[in-house]
Amino acid sequence: MSKERKILELKEKIEKARLGGGEEAIQKQHQKGKLTARERIDLMLDPNSFEEVDMFRTHTCIDFGMAEKQIMGDGIVTGYGTIHGRLVFVYSFDFTVFGGSLSKVVGEKVVKVLEMAAKVGAPVIGINDSGGARIQEGVDSLAGYTEIFLRNVLYSGVIPQISAIVGPCAGGAVYSPALTDFIFMVRNSAYMFLTGPKIVKTVTHEDVSADELGGADVHATKSGITHFTYNDEQSLFADIRRLITYLPQNNMEETPVNRNDDPANRVEEDLNYIVPDNPNKPYDMRDILIKILDKGEFLEVQELYAANILIGFGRLNGKSIGIVANQPKVLAGVLDSNASNKAARFVRFCDAFNIPIVTFEDVPGFMPGTIQEFNGIIKHGAKLLYAYAEATVPRITVITRKGYGGAFCVMNSKQLRGDYSFAWPSAEIAVMGPQGASEIIFAKEIKEAENPEAKFAEKVEEYRDKFANPYVAAAKGYIDEVIEPKITRYKLIKSLEMLSSKRDDNPTKKHGNIPL
Repeated sequence: MSKERKILELKEKIEKARLGGGEEAIQKQHQKGKLTARERIDLMLDPNSFEEVDMFRTHTCIDFGMAEKQIMGDGIVTGYGTIHGRLVFVYSFDFTVFGGSLSKVVGEKVVKVLEMAAKVGAPVIGINDSGGARIQEGVDSLAGYTEIFLRNVLYSGVIPQISAIVGPCAGGAVYSPALTDFIFMVRNSAYMFLTGPKIVKTVTHEDVSADELGGADVHATKSGITHFTYNDEQSLFADIRRLITYLPQNNMEETPVNRNDDPANRVEEDLNYIVPDNPNKPYDMRDILIKILDKGEFLEVQELYAANILIGFGRLNGKSIGIVANQPKVLAGVLDSNASNKAARFVRFCDAFNIPIVTFEDVPGFMPGTIQEFNGIIKHGAKLLYAYAEATVPRITVITRKGYGGAFCVMNSKQLRGDYSFAWPSAEIAVMGPQGASEIIFAKEIKEAENPEAKFAEKVEEYRDKFANPYVAAAKGYIDEVIEPKITRYKLIKSLEMLSSKRDDNPTKKHGNIPL
């Protein structure tokens, strides 16, 4: 065969491989409102940057007539490319080939990409649109999944791992995304569950649709499984590109620094008046964040889940930071089980990848009640405490209003190795709120008073006058600075610069035992 013929043969094979399951299968995918595996990669990566790996691999199964059904690529497209010029690895399940089902070979292709990403220290993004395990291959398919799970765990905290769920993801397939750092889901076409509607109907006699059982909104609001939710794939992949800009390539790199034209000393007069005079009146913590962060940009994570706490990424003077903030607008910003879990995992992610953490605190305490206690709020609150305590990245706290009780301790207090604590003049730092404290401290005086109600009101004000300010804590060194709210941005930037060379170590050990 001539060289020209060999080159022509190569081009023909490439063209055929790029068609996946063929034109008809691609049309069916489009009719469902879904993109193909390669279209998704092209949408996510920089133009013409994708380099495909293992394009010509085919499955090795010979049972159930599979020997006659060989398709190059075998249900997944793998390789590497760039996002904003930075290297990333990607694998994208191809639903046009055997429904994107996972065979032994598909598993090996994913493992190869994960191992390459770990070797060179680059993020990996998995795009999931798969019918699950390839039943014809039996235990080989299960082994393939498990090999992927192992790498997800080994490389957790080494390289950022991101999952996009843009189609079905069921059974054992859900565990790989669950092990990654962030999950993106699209509404209507994507779902995740361990057991589908038919099995649920058989076992529990519940009638439920796939979307009701494991759709994007269910996981965004009820389970907290997904971190970002979208109406279309285009928006989803645009935000993956946005997220990547906040992250280092791996755990050995420093946090990215972008060019910034937002003045470090920008003053926001509105911040002086944003916290209501009435300590029981809510306000939106997002209003504070957008006035402080570079250009008001805040990439919120899990926006629809446990909304009483906010987590996400922003920048200060061009440098990426992680933000944890109580949200007084929802449940008064109280900490409950879901909020504690949400924040704890985010703190640990930031710590793993050298991203400084800024905590905005306005917390009245932990949520009381039998539901929370029976659900293990002690254990879940301890996760957040654990996450902050072990974190060695620069950690700064801004107390805008309430810092009460155990919740004050948990929210990056100085005794948890918090590096620097600011308080606004509106800050109230105490064991508990004025009413609860007065009932205990002044119980005898109130009981013996001629007018117990008036005496109680008097004592509440007495307690409030003593502790409804940050100066008692500042006098003891628990607060480093009491600042005028309008200069918070400048103060945070200066303290982050001061902490840029921070070194903190944990005791040598295999690993701790976080209260799971």
